[in-house]
Amino acid sequence: MNQESYDRPTDYYDHQLFTIDEQICTLINQRNHLSNNNPGFPPDEALARWAKKYGFYEAFLASLFGVMRTEEYYKPRVEPTDFRKHIPVLKSIEVDERFYTVTYIRQYQNASVVQLLTDWDPRQESNVHVRHNYTHNSFELFVGEEYDCWIDSGGGTNGHDSCTFIVSPPLPDNIKGLDFVFKEYSDAFGEKSTGLMITIQAE
Repeated sequence: MNQESYDRPTDYYDHQLFTIDEQICTLINQRNHLSNNNPGFPPDEALARWAKKYGFYEAFLASLFGVMRTEEYYKPRVEPTDFRKHIPVLKSIEVDERFYTVTYIRQYQNASVVQLLTDWDPRQESNVHVRHNYTHNSFELFVGEEYDCWIDSGGGTNGHDSCTFIVSPPLPDNIKGLDFVFKEYSDAFGEKSTGLMITIQAE
């Protein structure tokens, strides 16, 4: 998906609103700076009070503040192009009867692709694991401050999950010593950590 593109909902625009709309952008920018891009979400009582004071529906305000939490998802992302090579990793770690594996890295001219595999025996999993399997938890990848990592796709079957991440700029061909740190979250915004962190070091 090209996150830079969008479809205009209408060609109409009342240019009397231009100054106000720019002020809205200025306020959102100030809000981001003041909160260090981590504003959370206004309390319910505040939404109810503002809705009554300014004549809005509470659900509309909730949706508005919810959208402001998703700005990162609109960041332009690199689409891997010009495949170069596979780099074998073949490293695994077992945590709580689950086997986490990075088998290889796909190298492209402009990015790298890393896949995390999770395997377990569904016949032996505990009720905790069953509940875990149905909460649709997600992982985030961290390689280093200089790399932008985001999840590209994920899915699984009974006893197996996979998550694919894109890393930009591309990782070096010599990955020895690199740590691939996968942190698990129970929400889509990366705010509710489950406490699970998987670290796989390339050799």
